[in-house]
Amino acid sequence: MRMTAVKDRDPLYRHHHLPAEVIAHAPWLYFQFPLSLWMVEGLLAAREIIVSHQTIQQWAEKFGRTFTKEIRRRSSGPLGDKWYLDEVVV
Repeated sequence: MRMTAVKDRDPLYRHHHLPAEVIAHAPWLYFQFPLSLWMVEGLLAAREIIVSHQTIQQWAEKFGRTFTKEIRRRSSGPLGDKWYLDEVVV
């Protein structure tokens, strides 16, 4: 399956031939779940996206910090002092 380059790309992903969704999904799988680089490579290959584990590692190093900042920015809202029972571990 050959993917074409998108004209209006996020500057973060320029010079990459795969869509930003694929580039973002691979490091997310690697960091979010206890998966090895080879497992992530296999999951992408099952979806007919051929990427080496070295490329996934490079993406994780290059985009990991950016993804982390974005997640922290989204989750940094006002924290309330009201706790609900389903949030408390005794």
